[in-house]
Amino acid sequence: MSRIGRMPIAIPAGVTVTIADDNKVTVKGPKGTLERVLPAEMTIKEEDGHIVVTRPNDLKKMKSLHGLTRTLIANMIHGVTEGYEKVLEVNGVGYRAAKQGKKLVLNLGYSHPVEMEDPEGIETVLDGQNKITVKGISKEKVGQYAAEIRDKRRPEPYKGKGIKYADEVIRRKVGKTGKK
Repeated sequence: MSRIGRMPIAIPAGVTVTIADDNKVTVKGPKGTLERVLPAEMTIKEEDGHIVVTRPNDLKKMKSLHGLTRTLIANMIHGVTEGYEKVLEVNGVGYRAAKQGKKLVLNLGYSHPVEMEDPEGIETVLDGQNKITVKGISKEKVGQYAAEIRDKRRPEPYKGKGIKYADEVIRRKVGKTGKK
């Protein structure tokens, strides 16, 4: 049995979970509402304040979907109660970030500023000019938008310039050495 898939998911106070037919799960909480259609093969049941996911048989595909389905529901519940956030750092001389309404304006050494519109349900908060925090209730959307911001100028290994995650470690390389 899948160790993760077997674990029941506790439903915290103030959160309602609705399971419609064809496994459409809707989670309502203090921060908002998330809904997702999960694999139809899995059986999702609510039993005395917990959600239990079971699989029909032990085929490899079902084993993989079992843990995935449980984790997706757990992430939705975590999202509507606490939310998700990713912190990015802008490193480099003259590299900076600014906020104009719902737009994030990045100066990254290009001949033009890079403008990015915050997607629906996601907000970016600046801490100074070089710390960007991406917040939202959907783990997937927060991660995706943070990755898109990072892609505008990835960190390079020589000076470490670029946009990196706060917890990311950049492997540094030694530059050129002169000939004698």
